[in-house]
Amino acid sequence: MAKEIIATGRRKRAVAQVKLVPGKGNITVNGMDVNEYMPAETFVMDIKQPLVLTRNEDTFDIIIKVNGGGYSGQAGAIRLGIAKALLTYDANTDQTRDDSYRKVLKANGLITRDSRIKERKKFGLKKARRAPQFSKR
Repeated sequence: MAKEIIATGRRKRAVAQVKLVPGKGNITVNGMDVNEYMPAETFVMDIKQPLVLTRNEDTFDIIIKVNGGGYSGQAGAIRLGIAKALLTYDANTDQTRDDSYRKVLKANGLITRDSRIKERKKFGLKKARRAPQFSKR
C-alpha cells in the first residue's frame, strides 16, 4: 500500500482534502477530533459511512482539511473525499468481485458528487425566486 492517499471531496460550497494514512481509525478534522468538530452525531455517522460499508473503521487514520460551507456541506464533502480515497486504495484489486470497494460504494450512492448548490439571487427579487410581497392597495 502507498504511504498515504490524498483525495478531494466537494459539496455545496465546502471543499475537503482527505488524507488516508495506515493507523487505528482516528479521524482529525482541521486539527480537532471529528466528534469535537462536528456539532451532531449524525454528521459523524455520515462521514464514517464509506469506512463502515467497506469495513475499514480501524484500518486508517484520516486527516482532513475542510473549509467553506456549513457543517452539512462539509460532512458531505468529507464523505465524498473518503470514498474517493478508498477507491484509489482499492484500485489494484479485481473490480468485478462483489466485495470490491467500487461496487459497494456505488450501490450506496457514495461516489456521485452532489452537484446541488445555491441558486444565485436575481435582480428585482428578494432571493433567487422569492418575489417581493404584492399589495393590491
